[in-house]
Amino acid sequence: MIRRPLRSLLGLAAQAAAHPATPAGGGAAAWAPNLATRRPLHCRPQQQQRRWSSSSSVKEPQQQPPQQPPQQEEEEEVGGALTKVMEALGFTGPLKYSKWKIKIAGLRMYTCCVERINYEDFLDKCSLPDTLNSWFLVVQLHVWMCLVRMRQEGRAGKFMCRYIVYSMWEDVEQRSMILGVDAIHRKEAMKLMTEMFYAALFGYDEGLLSDDCVLAAALWRNLFNRECDDPQQLEMLVEYVRKQVQFIDSLNGEDLLLTGEVRWRPLLEENAQSILKVATPTYNDAGL
Repeated sequence: MIRRPLRSLLGLAAQAAAHPATPAGGGAAAWAPNLATRRPLHCRPQQQQRRWSSSSSVKEPQQQPPQQPPQQEEEEEVGGALTKVMEALGFTGPLKYSKWKIKIAGLRMYTCCVERINYEDFLDKCSLPDTLNSWFLVVQLHVWMCLVRMRQEGRAGKFMCRYIVYSMWEDVEQRSMILGVDAIHRKEAMKLMTEMFYAALFGYDEGLLSDDCVLAAALWRNLFNRECDDPQQLEMLVEYVRKQVQFIDSLNGEDLLLTGEVRWRPLLEENAQSILKVATPTYNDAGL
């Protein structure tokens, strides 16, 4: 009983060896071509994986940019935060130039606001009284234009702005003492002028960033003390402020930080739309 199945299996194997298998037939010979065709399929993915792994290992270090260590980034963030806290408390952080150079330039810029202005044109054409208050209103307008320009120069420009304002208050106090104003009235006048000055800064900034109507309203409130009835005077001053701010903005910031030299355009001009820029050197083909 046990030997019969073994003999039958041996007979089937002998028949399969004697007669080759047809394409549609079964048996071991029918599976031999399939196995032969499947062997290279098992080898190709391994070769491709090796190629991909070798290429990726070479390209990854080139694609990744150099990153700063986390400690250095934390130190920069802490340094920036400490600088902002110091500036909020009134201290000065690291500056581009030395403080005494910036102070000298700030004093010179304030001197340009005082000595290079034709006050007679402002008093005559704007119908302003010849008083210390009128002088202060004209000066604070030009000081504000200098502050607008120097705020664009970063931390050094802000430090220079503070010294310009400090020089202005020192000058106002000295002039009031020369005119014989006593200490009590001088203190009250200085307090009132301080409030007027910072209110004028906000009004002029809003007018500069807005249209001419807002700027004219700021000039009417601050420079004319709400006593101007001539619209031509307001139009003349709006045109003067626009062209003057545009001219100061064209000056080199590095020169302003080191020298503080500012020139003012006249109150009335024939061609006020033109921008008078600082003359720059021209070179020929020979480099001379």
